[in-house]
Amino acid sequence: MLARIFRPAKTAMQSGRAKTNDWVLEFESAAAKRNDPLTGWTQSVDMNGQIRLTFETRDEAVAYAQKHGIAFQVIEPKEPRKIIKAYADNFATNRRAPWTH
Repeated sequence: MLARIFRPAKTAMQSGRAKTNDWVLEFESAAAKRNDPLTGWTQSVDMNGQIRLTFETRDEAVAYAQKHGIAFQVIEPKEPRKIIKAYADNFATNRRAPWTH
């Protein structure tokens, strides 16, 4: 039973950074998921795949996993590259391509 400890990335449906500061501990699925032929829903016999614990810091998540004897893998977050832009840059005289409508 292997657990992943990571910080979730922001979703495409949000523009803010909400819910991306907490660290998450979730278990890898031990069994493959399959479709239920009657309903078409995805099902699995592995109940650990439903567990998702959140922690304020990485160290708290690691300490929890060590305390309970859970094998874990820490995935460090990739910080997004910040591109600083200003609206006035659209009309700058030193643009690479001239601004047109």
